[in-house]
Amino acid sequence: MTAGVAPAGSPAAIRYTRVAVSLHWLIATLIIVNLAIGWFHDSFAKPVGSALISGHKAIGLTVILLALVRLAWRLSHRPPPFDPVMKAWERWLATATHWAFYLLMLAAPVTGWLMVSANGRATSWFGLFDVPALPITGGKAAHEIYESRHELIGYLMLALIVLHVGGALKHHLQGHRQLFGRMAPWFYREA
Repeated sequence: MTAGVAPAGSPAAIRYTRVAVSLHWLIATLIIVNLAIGWFHDSFAKPVGSALISGHKAIGLTVILLALVRLAWRLSHRPPPFDPVMKAWERWLATATHWAFYLLMLAAPVTGWLMVSANGRATSWFGLFDVPALPITGGKAAHEIYESRHELIGYLMLALIVLHVGGALKHHLQGHRQLFGRMAPWFYREA
């Protein structure tokens, strides 16, 4: 056995790596926070809403970077095999959902960055430094186009999250608790 490689069939061999698990939960948390900010920032007084949107933009830029790291990790580290309890259509749907997540993890913040860039504005990253605007023009018309795409992607992301969580819960409720343990090893431990 190679050092650092879990034996086939062991609990560690059917789980994602610690790096993949950490990136999964960090990015998931940031995306859920950003969806909430995006949809509810108008419910707050203008100063608070503006601060929330500033944070929303910085989180979006962070998600771009983390999603690229996660994609590079995924392409360089084979994920664990599908559990034998999964039917062929479930494996196909899981694969399609995961790749759709990668696409949307990049598309959502990029369309937001394009939206801000259409007006030629830089984006502050948590007040520490400014990320320059992308080299596009178009002003208000381009801003509105990217804004509608950004919003649509937000709804698609929410639909994917519901599908993903629903699938995980379905397997959990059917007694396939080891599937939760693939991405949440603290949740399921073999006896």
